[in-house]
Amino acid sequence: MIEKHIVLEDIDPVVFYGINNVHLQMVKSLYPKLRIVARGNVIKVLGDEEEIERFEDNVESIRKHIELYNTINEEDILDIIKGRKTKAESVKDVIVYSISGRPIKSRSENQQRLIDEFERCDMVFAEGPAGTGKTYLSIALAVKALKEKSAKKIILSRPAVEAGEKLGFLPGDMKDKIDPYLQPLYDALEDMIPPAKLQDMMEKRIIQIAPLAFMRGRTLSDAVVILDEAQNTTTAQIRMFLTRMGWNTKMIITGDLTQVDLPRAQRSGLDEALAILNGIEGIGFVRMEKKDIVRHKLVTRIVNAYEKMVSKQVDEE
Repeated sequence: MIEKHIVLEDIDPVVFYGINNVHLQMVKSLYPKLRIVARGNVIKVLGDEEEIERFEDNVESIRKHIELYNTINEEDILDIIKGRKTKAESVKDVIVYSISGRPIKSRSENQQRLIDEFERCDMVFAEGPAGTGKTYLSIALAVKALKEKSAKKIILSRPAVEAGEKLGFLPGDMKDKIDPYLQPLYDALEDMIPPAKLQDMMEKRIIQIAPLAFMRGRTLSDAVVILDEAQNTTTAQIRMFLTRMGWNTKMIITGDLTQVDLPRAQRSGLDEALAILNGIEGIGFVRMEKKDIVRHKLVTRIVNAYEKMVSKQVDEE
């Protein structure tokens, strides 16, 4: 008889144990010869050495399943212990799974093009209307790279266009003032990474979220770097950002040229970059369209209505 302690790392132990410890009770029933006690993220097991080794291997397989898919059920546990594939493992073309276990994958032809260009190129521009999943899909690709250890960190940035007068009226310190501009990035991350783990990653700077102005002087290596809302960058800003690229780094630049918030006389840095960099080897370009909109069906109608208004104004001029 031996005793061993197994630590559940990088997952929420509550997901492993299940509501009211239903998963833990099931595992115990499958190993009747072992005495199993769980407290926090530590499982203490007492019994035969060979039986404990089999138990430890299966616990690690269950832990990895939760780390990858963010969820598990009794059927999955039984499949793992019996050496069978789980249902989640049979689903194809999934980028990552949400914290509820929902598979995140491409939902349109151009979304798939973004995935393909990310795999092929070190730098990708994704331009298109609101609701086409540019930001969400880009963050999913970054989270996947982090899980697969092909990147050591994720760096997310946005220009704070109103960083002058209006920003100053917001309460709090600089982080409090900047956070409202970065909330869409937080929202996507919170959908893909469990809260405690996300907080830990941000504290350890494995995931960094910063306004564009904080990028100057840095070299970004071993990372997936995403610049969101790039249509609101100036020529100098986007040039500065693109030249931050270091070794083993991938960049995704997203934006919507129909939603430029810069002064009317100022050309969008994204618009200029698309023209200047077109045709350069190693840079991918994806143009999202209205058919790629994956939000509420009203979003497509709203985009169409505004396009008609702009077209009418051009005709009248």
